[in-house]
Amino acid sequence: MVTVVAVASSPLPPLSVMRTLTAWRFAPGVVAVAGGLLGGYGAGVRRWQASGKGPWPRSRTWCFGLGVLVLLLVGCSFVGVYDDMLFWVRAVQNIVLLMVVPMFLAVGAPLTLLASAVSPSVRTRLSRVLHSRPAVLVTLPLVVTVVLVVPILVLYTCPIYEATLRDPVVSGVAGTALVVAGFVYFWTRFRIDPTPRPGSHLVTLAITIVEVVGDAVLGVVVWLGPLIAAGFYTALNRQWGPDLRTDQLLGAGVLWVGGDVVGLPFIGIVLARMVREDEEHARIVDAVLDRGDAGSAGAEEVPGAGAAAEPGSAAGRLWWEDDPQLADRFRHPR
Repeated sequence: MVTVVAVASSPLPPLSVMRTLTAWRFAPGVVAVAGGLLGGYGAGVRRWQASGKGPWPRSRTWCFGLGVLVLLLVGCSFVGVYDDMLFWVRAVQNIVLLMVVPMFLAVGAPLTLLASAVSPSVRTRLSRVLHSRPAVLVTLPLVVTVVLVVPILVLYTCPIYEATLRDPVVSGVAGTALVVAGFVYFWTRFRIDPTPRPGSHLVTLAITIVEVVGDAVLGVVVWLGPLIAAGFYTALNRQWGPDLRTDQLLGAGVLWVGGDVVGLPFIGIVLARMVREDEEHARIVDAVLDRGDAGSAGAEEVPGAGAAAEPGSAAGRLWWEDDPQLADRFRHPR
């Protein structure tokens, strides 16, 4: 039997294995946001298909839907029910909002659908903003890494954390900020949607180390630091579960290890993107070289063609022979 829990001021029943499956709540804000995301994405897919651009990849739809599902779970499942009761549960919620939900949303390429749904004039203005100098600077790899790491550090080292426990509006704003920060990071690192600047997947893999260090710093700060929001948790008068210090130690472990665990599928997606882009680049190069070879063969059949060009001169060379990426790879034997 599923237990639906309303927001209450009295302590909740002990969190058992069974309660992790049966404790649910209705969170209007979370449900509204999830419905808006799904409705907007579905409308974008229909607009894309109606425009004659071909079918929208199902894998992207599934990933976006999975991101919305995870958002609902952390807001309405036992995580949402006990997020104000246990420090470690709130830590799970925050790390999922920062790392898991935005990662799946970014893989869904929602900005591409948004661009296809607006008018050409609006699309042109958005393109100008996207490729403006401020946008390029804001999406530098170091900057977006700071955008990912700093918000959760600030959350746990300032009075904001306790405010999220006492005020649902502050909690909603903080959760939204975490999702937005994570989305900016994954959007610019995956580059499935258009981004202000080109980037290297190798750079992405390198700065992942910085993110891992950030998780470690936060974990150590929470682990060794004083009790966070001790007054709030003490006033709950919880008679079950870990004591306040142990609860915070568990939360520190979640913040430290959770980000690193989420980094594994992130690295997998980046590597898959890198391989796919290399294969696509190779196909484009092969097609260009095939057209170039066909044109050269036709020119040899015309009397006097290329006679004005001396062997070895710039005019007598094919364009790709001077391209450092192509000359060695596509040198045809004679």
